[in-house]
Order: sequence, then structure tokens, then C-alpha cells
Amino acid sequence: MFDIFFSFVASLVMTLVIGKYLIPYLRVLKFGQSILEIGPKWHLKKQGIPTMGGIMFIVPTTIVTLILSMKSVIGGDWRAILVLGFALICGGIGMIDDYTKVVKHQNQGLTALQKLLLQIAAAAVFLVVLRLLGYMDTRLYIPFFHRYLELPWIVYLVFAAVATVAMVNATNLTDGVDGLAASVTFPVVVFFAVMAISLKVEGVSVFTGAFAGGLLGFLFYNFHPAKIFMGDTGSLFLGGAVCALAFVFDIPLILFVVGQVYIIEVLSDVIQVLYFKATHGKRFFKMAPIHHHFEMCGWSEVRVTLTFAFVTVALCVVAYLGICNGFLR
Repeated sequence: MFDIFFSFVASLVMTLVIGKYLIPYLRVLKFGQSILEIGPKWHLKKQGIPTMGGIMFIVPTTIVTLILSMKSVIGGDWRAILVLGFALICGGIGMIDDYTKVVKHQNQGLTALQKLLLQIAAAAVFLVVLRLLGYMDTRLYIPFFHRYLELPWIVYLVFAAVATVAMVNATNLTDGVDGLAASVTFPVVVFFAVMAISLKVEGVSVFTGAFAGGLLGFLFYNFHPAKIFMGDTGSLFLGGAVCALAFVFDIPLILFVVGQVYIIEVLSDVIQVLYFKATHGKRFFKMAPIHHHFEMCGWSEVRVTLTFAFVTVALCVVAYLGICNGFLR
């Protein structure tokens, strides 16, 4: 408990300090966000706000995890390092995308295919390493029912890779309103922190503490009105970390509960596109993803963010209650 508390505080303080100097530095470099004209018109005033702010919580999370998880690594538990590594790779893909956008001064970075291929390759390597090190088997734990579904390894690998890439991109899509992605992810990280404590996985608990502290520090600058955006650098790191945590605990299906807001964001986009094509121009939502729909209905950004965050908190409580009597025993 001391390690997770210390990692949380250390990461929080480091993030707040980094933010104080990073934001003006990014402004000098003119690393400002370009705003799509197809989005809400009032978002155009955010043009030029610094992006790539994910660095603010990625650096502290990395430093604190590497230092405080060494005891676990020496003891032979590499799970914290694996989670951090996969999250960093996803964040690195996002950083390349962000940098390309900033240099070209347009809202298009890597192509969708380039990002997809990089993410699939990263997910496959991560999952194979987990399998080789014995941290993951081919049984899918089914929350609430406390049953396992045995799958052939290749089937499990394909399912896991597709689910991982989908969730990583769903997290990225959620980052569309001030503070939204970080506020929704924070309770999810706390959920996995409680899991780590319950299962006595010290290294991973350190990572979750550092990650949670970094997100809270970032929200100090990112909550409405945002002074900085996390960019794909941060949002892909979030998605990678959340997915990796689910797989190191070998409970990937829990993502469909704690990550429901991410999933709804994606589904709203898919529904909008399909309905638009099927009806030759009509829209199911006023605007997609769904957080923009609520904005168009008159909700403030703060209301959207807090509502989605509270829904996630409730889902995390349900998820924990749904597995604590089976998986944790």
C-alpha cells in the first residue's frame, strides 16, 4: 500500500511540475492543435492550444514505475514492465502521428492503415510475450458467471489482438472534449489498482498508482478550459495501458464493462456512418462521436465529462463486484 501511495504522489507532483514548463515550451515551438471544421463550431476557439501533452503523465509514470517496480522485477515478476512497455509503444505511435500533424500544420498525421498495422504488430508481440512468460493462458474468464471459455491459441491471439487494437482506438476517439479521456480513464485505472492490491501484484500496483497520479496531475491543466491537449501521444498511451492491464490480470472481457464509455463512443461513430449511408444523408445523432451529440443538445463540456466519468465509476464498481466472488478467490 505504501508503494502505490508513494508512486501516486510522486507521479502527481512530477506531472504538475512538468506541466508548468512544458505548456509554455510547446507554445514557443507552436505545437498547437488544429481543429477540424466538421466538429462543433465552438471548438474552433481551441485552435492553437498545445498538443502532445500526454508527455506530461507518460514521463512521470515511466520514471516512477521503473524505479519502484525493480523489486518485483528482481523477484521475477515482469508484468509492470510489460504493461509500461506496451503503453509506451502505443504512445510512441501516437507521438509520431502528433508530430506529423504539427509539422504539416494539418489535422492528419499517419494514415489509418499505417496506425492500424503498427498497432496490430505491437499488440501481437505483447500478447505472445505474455503467453511465453506464462502470464496469460487461452482461457477467457467470463465475469459475473465465473466461468472459463477455453480457446485454441491462434483463435485467442486473433481475438485478443483485434480487441486490443479496437479498445486502443476507442480510447483515442474518446479524447474529444476537455478532460474527457483522462476523467474516464482515471476510475478504470483505480479499478485495476484495486485489483492489483487484491491480488498482491506489487509491480503492477506501482504502475497503476503512478498512472493515476499522472492522470490527476494532467487534469489540472486539461480540465475545461483546457490549457493543453494530450494528443494521440497521450490517448493511445491510455488505451494501451488499459488493455495491457486487463491482459496481465488475464481478464480481458472486463474491458467490455469498465471500458463501456469507450465502446459507446466507437459505436456511436459506426451507427452514424451506417445510418447516414443507409438513409442517403440523414443522421442518427446530431453529431458523432456521442460526446459531441450531447454538446449539440446543449450540454456543457464539463457536464459531458463529469457524466461520462461518473458512469465509468459506476461500471467499475459493478465490474469489481462481478468478479470479486469468483476470480479473486
